[in-house]
Amino acid sequence: MNIPITRTKSGFDDIELPNFASSGAAGMDVRAAIAEPISIPQGAVAMIPTGIACAIPEGFEMQVRSRSGLAAKSGVFCLNAPGTIDSDFRGEIHVILANFGQAAYTVQRGERIAQLVVARFERVEWSVVEALPSTERGSGGFGSTGKL
Repeated sequence: MNIPITRTKSGFDDIELPNFASSGAAGMDVRAAIAEPISIPQGAVAMIPTGIACAIPEGFEMQVRSRSGLAAKSGVFCLNAPGTIDSDFRGEIHVILANFGQAAYTVQRGERIAQLVVARFERVEWSVVEALPSTERGSGGFGSTGKL
């Protein structure tokens, strides 16, 4: 799949475009396109610009997900994850980072801050019915299957 991408501001051509870190990676690492470091205090949230915009094909979305290493090592992860970038959005992609670590976290220029995953989705139409087909589980909710 080929997706058109553009840089949204000048002076950031040195920031790598989203790319796969390995041959088996599902997500592309996306980087911070910032002129100066941004400090995120403990318990705070920041919108980090990526300096890119995409034309995602209709019938697809781009999901924004946390990087596991950043979350595990620093307690910094994406809020609203996975976030959805719709196919008709043409603005700059920003990443919402939350710091639930033990100290302030400083995002550096060009740092890998999230992953982007392109995924197909289905458009649905609702059919209002009197009753739903039954299943073994039924309406059992959280923890109802008894499995850990």
